[in-house]
Amino acid sequence: MKFGNGCWLQKEGCGCFAPQQAYFVKTQPGKVTICAPTTSIEHRGDTLGGINLTLEITSPMPEVLRVKTSHHLGVKNKGPEFELNVEENINLDVREDEEQIRVSSGSLSLIITKENWSMTYERDGQVISRSSGQDLAYMKMDWKGYAYDKGSQDAYMRQQLGLSVGELVYGMGERFTPFIKNGQSVDIWNEDGGTSTEQSYKNIPFYLTNKGYGVFVNHPEKVSFEVGTEQVSKVEFSVPGERLDYFFINGPTMKEVLNRYTSLTGKPSLPAQWTFGLWLSTSFTTNYDEKTVMSFIDGMEERGIPLEVFHFDCFWMKDFHWCDFLWDSRVFPEPEDMLRRIKEKGLKICVWINPYIAQESYLFEEGMEKGYFVQRRNKDVWQWDMWQPGMALVDFTNPKASEWFQKKLETLLDMGVDCFKTDFGERIPTEDIKYYDGSDPVKMHNYYSYLYNKTVYELLQRKKGDNNAVLFARSGTVGGQKFPVHWGGDCWSTYEAMAESLRGGLSLTMSGFGYWSHDIGGFESTSTPDVYKRWAAFGLLSSHSRLHGSTSYRVPWVYDDGAVDVLRFFTKLKMELLPYIYSSAVETSRTGLPVMRSMVLEFEKEPGCHYLDRQYMLGEKLLVAPIFNENGESSYYLPKGTWTNYLTGETAEGGAWHNEKHGYLSIPLWVRENTILPVSDGEKRAKDSYAKDIRLKVFHLQEGAETIVYEGHSEVLNINMEVKDQKIYCHGVANRGYQIQFINRIITKVQGAELVNKGSDSLVIVIDPSASIVCEY
Repeated sequence: MKFGNGCWLQKEGCGCFAPQQAYFVKTQPGKVTICAPTTSIEHRGDTLGGINLTLEITSPMPEVLRVKTSHHLGVKNKGPEFELNVEENINLDVREDEEQIRVSSGSLSLIITKENWSMTYERDGQVISRSSGQDLAYMKMDWKGYAYDKGSQDAYMRQQLGLSVGELVYGMGERFTPFIKNGQSVDIWNEDGGTSTEQSYKNIPFYLTNKGYGVFVNHPEKVSFEVGTEQVSKVEFSVPGERLDYFFINGPTMKEVLNRYTSLTGKPSLPAQWTFGLWLSTSFTTNYDEKTVMSFIDGMEERGIPLEVFHFDCFWMKDFHWCDFLWDSRVFPEPEDMLRRIKEKGLKICVWINPYIAQESYLFEEGMEKGYFVQRRNKDVWQWDMWQPGMALVDFTNPKASEWFQKKLETLLDMGVDCFKTDFGERIPTEDIKYYDGSDPVKMHNYYSYLYNKTVYELLQRKKGDNNAVLFARSGTVGGQKFPVHWGGDCWSTYEAMAESLRGGLSLTMSGFGYWSHDIGGFESTSTPDVYKRWAAFGLLSSHSRLHGSTSYRVPWVYDDGAVDVLRFFTKLKMELLPYIYSSAVETSRTGLPVMRSMVLEFEKEPGCHYLDRQYMLGEKLLVAPIFNENGESSYYLPKGTWTNYLTGETAEGGAWHNEKHGYLSIPLWVRENTILPVSDGEKRAKDSYAKDIRLKVFHLQEGAETIVYEGHSEVLNINMEVKDQKIYCHGVANRGYQIQFINRIITKVQGAELVNKGSDSLVIVIDPSASIVCEY
């Protein structure tokens, strides 16, 4: 939200009240409280009126400072509040003299000058951001004087933090606008707007910069960001009301910022290994019955395309009855038998749900009588006629309503369903609304998605266990990363939509979300065979992969024979890479670093990577550059170092752009130097164990490299290789149940190298360290 009129003036009628000095400073263990008048106090008479702001500075964890600024503390905060992991009694290093207060947590410090108010954030004595003058301020939008003040009705609190030359801003959720947020006005407000607008399904009031720090604005309601817009050298964030609460998170690397942010808001949970296989959907409004479903499943098997999950979209339920969680008996007369037949083929089953209950549903009367729906202030049930007629909205602030919703879903799980696509959760009403627990409807607008997905996810944890709980969710807010997986929403079936989807995904994974998917081939309309094939390569080199559309099927044979070949090739490629991809996901669940990473996150010190949004890293070691045009032309940047093309084996030196043409069975897929890449033979399904036939592909060792391979939550292989005297020494352990063996007893073959000293605890491989080798065991 913009308040100013140029550098010096405010908008007409706008009052700006900014701290002028630190008048009182109170230091307690773990907290500093400052009384900051917004007028200079020259004599006692200056204390008789005016606006004071109260600042409270704490540290929820080392290297993080929390700043709360309040005007009227008596204004009740109705909630909800984000669920945060805030540690108690973190010691602050506080140093005060006549001129300033310095508050430090680890290497991060906030220095506040007592006169001529300013706030400076430093890392080890180096300035990383600051605010001064009227940057931190209480804003009144219809200011006519104290006697005519309307209280919080037209009040906002804002902060402006400085951007230095060359500083770039990332994050703020899944945004389909330009990847770098400089020059953008961003409202954190969940909406169902598709992928081709400034609206977003997943809004996160958090940003990080290439200067190695992040800012998390701790407000579930609408947070407005002005990123180098109103003031071109500042990021402004504002919220309505009487208080502002934000966390300043130190790095010094962007990876460390994400690690700390997800320690605060929750690490991404680890999806089951089977979720990384290929998902196939019925699509949205297509006609289908059991015969159609089985023809799709059998068709994929006959064509040698390994399938892992079959998804039933909306019309598994009867039209006008969403959601009653009952199979439409007109097309699925024996649903339990059908699900059994599907599961006999080794597949998992997903069904579509949303949080609305239509009045045609048999659940409507029950939910209305028991008070399980969001109500209007006059206690009527809130309903609307969008999406389907007469929809009510489940009130997840009511514990009994959540239990009721879970119980209905539990019947489906007992029938054989494995997971749910939790669609919607964005168009949540804010006016004339009453929640069971008294929550502020405006704050609930974004937060509703958290309660909705949490309710379903916790049921899956209880019924399936932590290792098998998974959603396919569209909406999200802070903390939503704990309930994976999320997909990118409704996109068109074009190259432009494919590129905007990637921008959205990279923006989301820069906001604490670990895994991300998208509709292969696009959702709206039907893509050309060309777009479908290119999107298949991109989709199967994403953390999660789903074929889904709107009015047409997404099985490859409806396009052309070439589409079948492409989908088979890249599905098997993903299965080959699964030990690496899944092991990366385990690390994601522990560190908060995403599986799909923007180039700047992985190569922060290389300026050429800061602007890239049409390529990404899949884990730490693989670079993927999807093709976004019908000519098969690719232009991408390889960072410095020696890279190996995974598909062809050719090598290239980085630090330069590459321009190529690719056929449909090819994509720029490069392996970083000094990599030990665990792979399988590619003939398995995602649910199958790969622990006994892992191959280790070793690429251009430098001084040394390590890889850890996981299956489930267990470490099955831990390998170190180091170079000494033109020899590679390999050592590590492999876990076979309770048996631990030295790696030299497991490796059976090394392609392109000579094995020596096989009887010792370390395996010595005589080879040129700059070459690539493959170890099998």
